[in-house]
Amino acid sequence: MLLHLLPISSLMIGTAFLLLGSGLLSTLIALRGNLEGFSDQILGLMGSAYFVGFFIGTYTVPRLIRRMGHIRSSNFFSAAIAAFILLHSIVVDIWVWIILRIFTGIALVGFYTVIESWLNSQAASEKRGQVFAFYMIVNMVSIAAAQQFLHIASPSTFVLFSIAAVMVCFSVMPIASTRLPQPIVENAPRMTLRELWNAAPAAVIGALVSGLSMGTFWSMGPLYATRLGLDEEGVATLVSIVIIGGAMLQLPLGRISDRLDRRYALGLAATGATIAALLMALQGGGELMLYIAAFLYGGTAFAIYPIVVAHLVDHLTQDNILSGNAGILLLYGIGAMIGPALAGLLMGWGGAAAMPAFFAVVMAPLAIYVVLQAFNTKDEIIDEPAHFVPMVRTAETAMEIAAAVEDHHISTVTNSDSITEPSSPDAMQIGAESIDEANPPDEGTQMSIRAEITGLEKDPTLNDEQSPEVGVDGDIHVSRKDDRDERQI
Repeated sequence: MLLHLLPISSLMIGTAFLLLGSGLLSTLIALRGNLEGFSDQILGLMGSAYFVGFFIGTYTVPRLIRRMGHIRSSNFFSAAIAAFILLHSIVVDIWVWIILRIFTGIALVGFYTVIESWLNSQAASEKRGQVFAFYMIVNMVSIAAAQQFLHIASPSTFVLFSIAAVMVCFSVMPIASTRLPQPIVENAPRMTLRELWNAAPAAVIGALVSGLSMGTFWSMGPLYATRLGLDEEGVATLVSIVIIGGAMLQLPLGRISDRLDRRYALGLAATGATIAALLMALQGGGELMLYIAAFLYGGTAFAIYPIVVAHLVDHLTQDNILSGNAGILLLYGIGAMIGPALAGLLMGWGGAAAMPAFFAVVMAPLAIYVVLQAFNTKDEIIDEPAHFVPMVRTAETAMEIAAAVEDHHISTVTNSDSITEPSSPDAMQIGAESIDEANPPDEGTQMSIRAEITGLEKDPTLNDEQSPEVGVDGDIHVSRKDDRDERQI
């Protein structure tokens, strides 16, 4: 595994630095905005603005990357993000911050697209799943580690904004120095909403609910902790615990989804998230109970989106995996745009408890729906069952990696089912040894024997003037004796 990670280590290090900066910025927006007297509704609107930018960037940045190239695009987006971070501390204004959040979302999806398309092109097919899982670990560990900078200084000063910008600047160096070949960024097609619903309605609802909840957590989680009366260290601890829960419980829930009807696993995750959200809303049992509930919520809520993706892939043909995943990502983005603004409005009316209550309200119907659907309808899987891949929502190119992982799995299973290995190394010689050397066969019989040895039937379109030959590349070539025609089977 280490040998496969070394060539892409510069990409991983660059990603880690950038997420240290952007992860810190997301928390600073809520904390500094609260200190400046911004209302919960305004802070929720800022969270939605970020995902609006992310949505816009999904459509606009691939063309820019194709024109500029990956290294220059990475430098461009990193410089833009660092500048936007510093502008937050220089110009403290509601509408300026909303605009900056939109442009930050565009720049971040550009950076993610660069990194993930690179990973997809560099990772070997059989190792792509492991590389993608490690990339997701880097994502979550970096965002959790970013919260620890809150111990250094107060959000009321420019220091933390400067640290965030410095981290983003550091991300430029390992990527700018890489010698990896640059891949081609393609625009992923999308299935229509009707096609997605017909294929897997549970995946459609699950993606929307995941966007509503996770978009709200990333944007409003620090504000929720502040409203509970936690100081900066408490905010860092609570946010980190949710992320750690997501990192630790995704894989066990994913393994359950690989063994059962995936809708039951989705219902289990949604039920767990509902219970944890209610415990957070009740705030009973003190700080310890809050942290336990936050851990459970992170572990179950983070698992919903990858289970949704795996469930959708179960119901798509291999050719439609990428377009289906792109459509699910679009639904997630719509939910993420709506969630923070709606949760901010509710928190303005009902206080801190309104955010986890909002989580429970959107999770509970999902749990009920998917379990009822699993009871009433049989889960009919197309091709081969998908494999759960841990993930957090980054860019559309992450779906390309996940689709490529599934393509390799399906191809491997198909090939293993259709190819019969010889029982011994000498099996290929058995047919030849069975030929009577005293009575050598004629030319037509020789061709039939050769076809049988190589596992092929004699092509009825060939005549006695044609014969197959095994090339050095293992292909079977059929050529005329007069060399006027040659074709490959």
